[in-house]
Amino acid sequence: MRYLDPKADLTFKRVFGEHPDLVMSLLNALLPISEEEEITDIEYLPAEMVPDNPLRKNSIVDVRCKDKKGRQFIVEMQMIWSPEFKQRVLFNASKAYVRQISVGEEYELLQPVYSLNLVNEIFEPELEGYYHHYRMIHVENTDKVINGLELIFVELPKFNPHTYSEKKMQVLWLRYLTEINERTREVPPELLANPEVKKAVTALEESAFTEAQLLGYEKFWDIISVEKTLYNSAERKGMAAGLAKGKAEEQHLIAANMKKQGISVVIISQCTGLTIEEIDLL
Repeated sequence: MRYLDPKADLTFKRVFGEHPDLVMSLLNALLPISEEEEITDIEYLPAEMVPDNPLRKNSIVDVRCKDKKGRQFIVEMQMIWSPEFKQRVLFNASKAYVRQISVGEEYELLQPVYSLNLVNEIFEPELEGYYHHYRMIHVENTDKVINGLELIFVELPKFNPHTYSEKKMQVLWLRYLTEINERTREVPPELLANPEVKKAVTALEESAFTEAQLLGYEKFWDIISVEKTLYNSAERKGMAAGLAKGKAEEQHLIAANMKKQGISVVIISQCTGLTIEEIDLL
């Protein structure tokens, strides 16, 4: 049996965008909610138009749904980390929060919005944990909270099932996302022992997809590979440009100090590499 990777755009939406019971299980396992607050029903919200390139989705999210209480849930699978991703997550969650009521309606009608973001790269290398929960709190008294937006980021590469065993369903879902891929020939029995995860595994069987869908799946990974190359190249160029800019600023500062001391512009030019015209402008 050959399986597809659940992190791809096609498979992620197939599993969590078409099976309410599975996305509900995922949310209950990964969101910071108590047993009393657990989600017991899910209604999918209309999906926005999906662009050709899944990495250039701007404000488009993978799965949007709500429960009978009106709480909204946004789920995203992000393959490549970029610094602006957090701002996009905040934008999408804020937009969902604001759109709950019309002009003139009471603010009391507003319900919380939870944004769950599964990231396939490490973006907080200095932090040990893989789970990052953001909400609006009082800086000095962190028990004082303004409810409304809850942002959760999960660094999948940091997850180690042998380290986090206290939350069974969370571990099973994260193992599902990190262990199942094209190289899988035998699914771990502990994953198949859980009915929900087993259903999600079955949904990844290659035979369940059409030829056209499989071509789209391959195209997705080609795009990921190209985007990673371009992003890494741009990052390296940016770092080099930053160093060059810093060096130039340093030379201008040295030249300005030398000029204040009455040193000849010719000598300043020889020491700093700046032209006489550039020194005259300081």
